[in-house]
Order: sequence, then structure tokens, then C-alpha cells
Amino acid sequence: MSDEPQPQQPTEGRPTGTPEAAGTPEAAGTPETAGTSEAAKPSEAAKAPKAAGTPKVSGTPKSASAGTPEAARESEATADPSGPSGPSGPSGPSGAARTPGSAPAPDTARTPDTARTAEMPRIPEGRPRTPEPAHAPKAAHTPRATYTSPAAAAASASAAASASASASASAAEAPGAPQAAGPAAGPPAGPAAGPGTKRPKRPKRTGWRRIFPTWRMVLGTLLLGAALLIGLFFVGYSMVKIPPANALATKQSNVYLYADGTEIARDGMVNRENVDLSQISKAAQHAVLAAEDRDFYTESAIDLKAMIRAGWNTATGKGKQSGSTITQQYVKNYYLAQEQTVTRKVKEFFISIKLDRETSKDNILEGYLNTSYFGRNAYGMQAAAKAYYGVDAAELTPAQGAYLAALVNAPSEYDVIAHPENRKAAEARWNYVLDGMVGKGWLSQADRTGLKFPAPKETSGADTGMSGQRGYLVTAIKDYLRTTKIATSEELEAGGYRITTTLDKKKQDAFVDAVNDKLMAKLDPKDRKADTYVRAGGAAVEPKTGNVLALYGGIDYVKQYTNNATRRDFQVGSTFKPFVFTSAVENESETQDGRRITPNTIYDGTDQRPVQGWSGGSYAPENEDNVDYGDISVRSATDKSVNAVYAQMAVDVGPEKVEQTAVDLGLPTDTPDLEPYPSIALGTATASVLDMAEAYATLANHGRHGTYTMIGKVTKNGADVFDLPERKTSQVISREAADTTTSVLRSVVQNGTATAALAAGRPAAGKTGTAEEDTAAWFAGYTPDLATVVAVMGQDPVTAAHKSLYNVMGLPRINGGGAPTEIWAQFTKNALKDTPPTDFSLQIQEGSEETAYPSAEPSSSEPTEEDDQDDTTGGQNSQSPGTNQGQTDSGTPTGTTGGTTTGGTPTTGGGVTGGTTGDTSTGGIPTTGGTSDAGTTAGTSDGGTTGDTSDGGAIGTPGGTFPQLTTRRPLDE
Repeated sequence: MSDEPQPQQPTEGRPTGTPEAAGTPEAAGTPETAGTSEAAKPSEAAKAPKAAGTPKVSGTPKSASAGTPEAARESEATADPSGPSGPSGPSGPSGAARTPGSAPAPDTARTPDTARTAEMPRIPEGRPRTPEPAHAPKAAHTPRATYTSPAAAAASASAAASASASASASAAEAPGAPQAAGPAAGPPAGPAAGPGTKRPKRPKRTGWRRIFPTWRMVLGTLLLGAALLIGLFFVGYSMVKIPPANALATKQSNVYLYADGTEIARDGMVNRENVDLSQISKAAQHAVLAAEDRDFYTESAIDLKAMIRAGWNTATGKGKQSGSTITQQYVKNYYLAQEQTVTRKVKEFFISIKLDRETSKDNILEGYLNTSYFGRNAYGMQAAAKAYYGVDAAELTPAQGAYLAALVNAPSEYDVIAHPENRKAAEARWNYVLDGMVGKGWLSQADRTGLKFPAPKETSGADTGMSGQRGYLVTAIKDYLRTTKIATSEELEAGGYRITTTLDKKKQDAFVDAVNDKLMAKLDPKDRKADTYVRAGGAAVEPKTGNVLALYGGIDYVKQYTNNATRRDFQVGSTFKPFVFTSAVENESETQDGRRITPNTIYDGTDQRPVQGWSGGSYAPENEDNVDYGDISVRSATDKSVNAVYAQMAVDVGPEKVEQTAVDLGLPTDTPDLEPYPSIALGTATASVLDMAEAYATLANHGRHGTYTMIGKVTKNGADVFDLPERKTSQVISREAADTTTSVLRSVVQNGTATAALAAGRPAAGKTGTAEEDTAAWFAGYTPDLATVVAVMGQDPVTAAHKSLYNVMGLPRINGGGAPTEIWAQFTKNALKDTPPTDFSLQIQEGSEETAYPSAEPSSSEPTEEDDQDDTTGGQNSQSPGTNQGQTDSGTPTGTTGGTTTGGTPTTGGGVTGGTTGDTSTGGIPTTGGTSDAGTTAGTSDGGTTGDTSDGGAIGTPGGTFPQLTTRRPLDE
């Protein structure tokens, strides 16, 4: 007989959920049948019909020994023939209940269960039987049911499964083993026990749920990631060792070279003095902690929050930030290099943790304070205290300590002496440090309230190889590399670079000699206190290339730390006025009454005349020494630097356009106080000397501008390491605008306030300027080959406050036409002595030689036609040397220097190639109807008397007089 289960026949009307109907062990090859010995011979009991498919009473457990011979005999002995399952019952011979219309039950004699039961040998009668457990009901006593409802069958299956859970598990695990006596060994009840029953599958995820991982996946990933990180941490911690200190003391120097390869300086001489923590004042220690790591003594070596925050801020464009603790910074400074790499950050991470476990907090803080860079070539708190305040670190006050702590964040930018324009930012950082000290209880609020910003001293301490001009040049080169993003401060601090500049050594030496001869040699600081205020700055740029050829930063970098060539805190004065006129020509601007602005356009030069057409409020600037000029041409107004004319011109052009022209010429967009107001014409902006030299070089190059450069190449270990910015030259303003401005500025040199520039011995153009309250005097000039700007400034050496230049060199005051122009002339002459002189080739504005008069009624200072009829002698007119107030018989100005004759016709002679009609030639050769640079001649009208024409003397006008002018000094603003 086959051991495979017979196919179950469907039964109509019988619930399919009952145990037997679903495939009980008795009916369909259960584990019990599989484990019965097939060697046993069949017995008569096997041939007896058995109700294999009869459902049992719900909830009654089946006997575990149903398949044993004892159970079979007991079943035969105790069966009730008259019972529901007997022969006389409705179920027929099998005893199985039949429902009308249902299919006949399968023949139980053929089922594996009954067959194997019959084959098992009988136990002899005399042999004692194994007693059955009291709790196991006999199969023969199991009540039969003719029909079980689906609900009852389900309840029966549930109860049976609960009662025989352990037996079901055992049966499922060992289907081939004989079943033990007792209920625990019985077959599992219910449909789940059968081998043919499949476990229901988990429904598939559909729709949007497929996109997201399950919680099991998320949890597993997190656990796996955590395990991986922990593993990596222990691997890294065990592999990374604390290295010896880096070779900061023997680090490579940066070498700075002139264009010809001559060495300027080396910056490898480190100014550093290590001290114990006890030799640094508590105030300074607390200040550094408040600035860099306020929880240093209580936190771990790594601040994960700060690192994540810094990384996020950097990634989101909020600026490059550091999330490092003091321990991490110390590790970077003392043990590692400065490169920004992942490898370095990983090493820093593990070394910091190890160091924090092996070294005390005090030792870490001491090392940090001795290795941090504070600027001025000072490494460590002791060197910084000497460099900035001339005291030992133990003597630092809370205010001084807070300033030095602020420097750690930005040593170059926050040095208020080297960069006075950054004073506000430095003070803000200083206040932040002090507030942190108060917050941590290191400084009382009362003491905090009384503190004032401690301005550092100007000198830089001991000479570290940067004396003379070397320090100024090196700082200017570093600033250029940093601001143009060629190299970072960290890269330069690492050292090892050879930086070849565009500076010309001969021209550099010539600049120093000119300043010494024309200014420094004439000072007497012991007898005149004003002479102690004197500072000088200069810059020379080659117009065609934009190369910076020479810089003068001050008398000595060790004595005067601020670089006067690059500082941006002194007003440029009237050296800005040419930019206003350039903008007027470039934009084809007109006066308020519709006249085109040209060199000969007439303006009202009355002192304190309110500007017209400005809606931003009343503005009436004073002229120098309150001089009234009346109607005056633009050319003459430039010669005399008339404020009233240029303030009105700025409004006529538009202050915004003037500002844009200045930027186009070369001034930085962030130049302090470069604002679009009428006062922009008077030079309220505080551009640097180098900025102004770049802008004037654009005028000299006919309006073509290329950003200036100081660097020729940068190498390391013999190879170029940085890509220098590509130099691009563009026509930022028209050639006509630039050249017409040059023609006007040539008149300033030949006949105006800058006649001292003629000593250069070659064609030149330029403009003088004086800052408000005479705190600075300027001259900005150029030849076709070189543009140079010189400034003399007044500054208190102790307080760094700006000071007026009164009584300097024993003179009442210093103006742009004095020492600055004289320095310019000597420098230019010597710097270009090997260069043949060349003249300007100008393409001037069309119609610029024509005079445009106002359309309004003549002012009270102008003679009228009625006055012209009177044959009277003109009055006196006191005026400064080199000026001209001549008029025609119709009351219009005439006879201006290089101007026109009576009636406005062009003069003959005196013109230069490419220049405007009437421009004087080199050396100030007078034109017909004009005069040389020593004086002017007034034109006369028919029938009028002619006055004497001595320098500054009286000039006659028909039937009227000019306003009385009082001049206390050469006019220069």
C-alpha cells in the first residue's frame, strides 16, 4: 500500500473547516502515519470499517495514542453498536454521519492511518498494559457529531490548537519518530497542522509605500551604521599616534624679489618667545577663552555640535567657519600642517582626543597661547604683547587682552594700525570678547562698562628683518595675494614660496630718495611738534601694463607700521575732480541751462553758491579761502580748484554717473565714503594712494584700464604653483573723454597749482588736492610713461588721530602744490632718466575749444552792456598768481591761459600736437593773447582802458569792476 495520502473527496454540506475534513492525521497521511512501522502485518481490526471522516466533538482533544494497538482494541471493546456511529445508525456501516445529499465518506480501510494501525502486533492478554494518562480521554469515548457548523468547527480548531501546541510542534519537527503516549504526542489539531497547508504570505507593499523603507530596514541600517562608526573610531584611535611637534621654528621662509631677481626680504625670521601659563595674565587667558572656546575647561576635546554647525554654515554659503576647539587648534598649530585636507582633519580629530586624555587642560592652553599667530610677525602671547603694547604678557589688562584675543580670529584684518578702515569690525570683535568674559563671570559688569578700546602702538617692536621699506612691500604683496585670491594666509604662513614682484629696484630707490630730499630732511621733530605728525605715501604704476613699479609706505616699517601707500582713511581732496569732468565728457552731460560741458564751458564760481538741480537738500560748498570767482571756465576752475564749479558739475552729470566713472577708472567699489552726493566732487572718498595711481594710469592710457598687478610669478621648489589672474585691458571710457581730461590737467601743471611738476623736465598732467582741515596734501600726476601719486599725511604717533599739517617744516600749511608735487617731480625725473621724453598724443572732445556762456542774466559781478558804454577805468582785482579774469567788450571772459582772444576766436601758436587749440606747449610757452605760467594778461574791449598786467595785478574792464578776491595762499584743495 502506498504511503502517500489519498486525495480528499469533496463532501457536500460538510464544513470544510473541521479537523478531519481539512486533513486530519487519521484521514490523510499525518505525521503519525508517517511514523508508524510498515513492517507490521495487517490485522483484522484494520479491515473493520472506521469513521475516518467523522468529526469529533468541538474542543475535545484527541488521544495521543489513537494510532497504537491498545487504542484499536479498546475502541473495538467499548464501541456502542446502538450509538450514533453504530451499524444501525444513519451513517451506515462506517458509522460516519451522512448528511443528505453529501458524498459518501472515503473508505477508511484504505487510509494509511487505519492500515498501519491494523498492522501493528497485538499485545498478549497476559502482558500488562501501559496505563494511559488520566487526563487523556479514550478515542472510543469521544462523542461523535453528525454535523458541525462552520462557527463550531472554527472554535474547535482554535481550542485544539491551543491545548496541543507543544505536541504540534514536536510532531512537525520529527514526523518520522514514533509518537509517545499522552496528549502531548498527539497529532496537531486544525488545518494548520497538515503538511499540505501553506503559511499565508505577507501582503505585498503597494503604491507610495514602496518608496519608503520599512522600519526594519531603517533600524537595521542605523544599527549597522552605528556599528561601523564605532569600529572605525577604534581603528582610527589605535592607528593615529601623537606625532612630535612640527618644524615651525625651522619652517621655510618666503622670499620676496624685485622684478630683476634682487631680494627684497625674507619673512622666515619668526618673532616668538614661549612663556609659562603663569607668565600670562589671567585677564588675557580668559579673553582668549571667551573669544575661542568658552567651555574649554569643561568640554571634551571635540565639539561635534560646533563642527556640524560650522560645516553646515560653510556648505550653505554663510562663510567659511571653524568648529574647532582650542585643543583642536593647538593640535593643528603644534603637531600638524595648515593644509585644508580630510586627512589632516581626521588626524586632528584623533590626536585631540588622545591629547585631551593624556595632557592637562592647562598644558594645552599654554601651548595654544605660545603657538597662535597674532599678526605683526608675532607668534605667541608674549611676542604679541610686545609687538602691540610694548609690555610683557603678564602685564596685559582685560582691554588689551581682549584686543589680542580678537586678533587670533583675523590677525591681518583686525590690526587697526595697519588697516584703520577695519576699526569698526575690530571693535565689534573686541566687544564680543569682553561680553563673553562678563557672561562667564571672569569680568564684572562694572569693570566692563568702564573699558575703552585700547589702540595698539604704531611700532612693531624689534626689527625682524622688515626694517625700512621691506616691511611695507612685504605686507602690500601679501595683501595683494590674499585679496586677489591667488594665495591664502594659511598657504603663505606655510612658507617655501619665491615671489617675484613687478617692483623696479631703481625706481623704488628713487622714490625713497625723493621723499627724503623734499620732505624728511626738512623736518625738525625736536623743535616742531607738528613735524612728528608727518607721514608720506606714494605709488607709481606703468600705464600701459598696470604694473606697480614702486611703493613708498613710510619712513621705516619698524618705526611706523602703517603702510601709507595702501591705507584708506584720508580724503583724496581735489584729486578727485578730474573724474567729475571725465564723467561729464563721457556722458555728454549738459549744464542746468542745456549747455554742453567742455573745458571752456562757463560756470558760476561764487563762493558758497547753492547747487542747482539737486533734490537732496541744500548744498553750498565753500571755495578755498572763501574766494568768489564769478563766471569762470571749467579749465580755469580746474586750475584753481574751485569747489562751487565742481559741486554744480557733479549735479549736472549726476552723482551716480560720477561714482561709476571713478570705479571704471580704477577705484574699488568698496572705497570708503565714495557716495553719490554733490560732495563727491570735492574728494570726500578715502581711496588709497595706490588706488588713485591706478585710476590716473587709466587716464594716461587713453581710457584703457587693466587692473594693476604686483606679482610676476610665484614658485615653490622650482615650479609655478599659483595661476595668476589673466590681465585683461578694456576701454572703460572713451579716448576722447580721457584725452580731454588730460588736456585740462596739463593746464594745471603749466599754469595752475602744480607748476612745481615742471621740474620733471617732460610733458606732464596732474591735479593737486588737500583733505579737509589740511590733514593731507596730494598730487596725482602722470606722463605718457608713468603715473604717480604722492600724499603727505598728518597723524599723531601716539593716538593715531589725524592731525592738520599746519606749521610743518615751519610753513603755515602744506598744500598739494608744495612737498607732494616736488617729490613727484624729483622721482619722475630720476625714474625716467633712461627713458626718452615723449609727448601726449591726444584726441580731444569735439568742440571743446569753443566757449559756452550761460544763458541766464549776467550776475552782479559781470559788467552789463550799459556799463560797456561808459569809458571808465576798470577797478582792481586781487587774484592769485597764474590766474586770468580777462573779459571782452561784451562782458565775456577772454584771454584765459591757453584760451581765446577777444571775440572767442582761437589763439594762434602755443598748441601741441594732438592737443586742444590754445594748449600751451611743454614748458609753459605762452600763446598769443595769453601769458606764461607766471601770470595772465587781460583782454581789452574797444574803447576800454587797459590796466597793468603784472602777476596778480589789476586788470581793467570797460565800465565795471571784478569782485574783490582775497587770496591767503596758493589755491589748492
